[in-house]
Amino acid sequence: MPLTKRQLAASIQAAIHIGDRAAIAAFLLDDATAFSASNPFARTSVGAQRQIWSGHAFEFRAASIASLGLSCLMRTLDELPNDEPLVQEYLQAGPYRAYVYHQGDGCRIVGSVLHAKPRVALPVIPARPRPRRRRAPTSAQIQLDFFAIPVMLGGAKGTCQGPALT
Repeated sequence: MPLTKRQLAASIQAAIHIGDRAAIAAFLLDDATAFSASNPFARTSVGAQRQIWSGHAFEFRAASIASLGLSCLMRTLDELPNDEPLVQEYLQAGPYRAYVYHQGDGCRIVGSVLHAKPRVALPVIPARPRPRRRRAPTSAQIQLDFFAIPVMLGGAKGTCQGPALT
């Protein structure tokens, strides 16, 4: 089953190693952004992407191409073995491109890059408002059982088996 933009955006938001994850996820969720009809490198490897993005990093500086996530992707690729397989998702909207790399499940995001065409500023996408969470009424809060006593099983090396205090 193919991934949706919403699934990819949620996975990017959870990838704390990507510094610009909020902006990249917002781009993916924008109505104008769509999966590209052509993705010639959907199945790739860490080594291949390290080579490609090393070249792109040089080109981006030389051609004044604005990007987000490139340094985080390069750092992550440097930490992984060359032969590790990756899946590339390629999305676009107008002069903007986003590449998302994951390990095949769409959840474990290796990295993501959003870039524009030369001398075009990156899109300004307003942050989506987060839904407000309501606090539970104080009467419905969990009450601790102060008389519950954890029991040690198996001697000194055992684990605590008893009610968990949360």
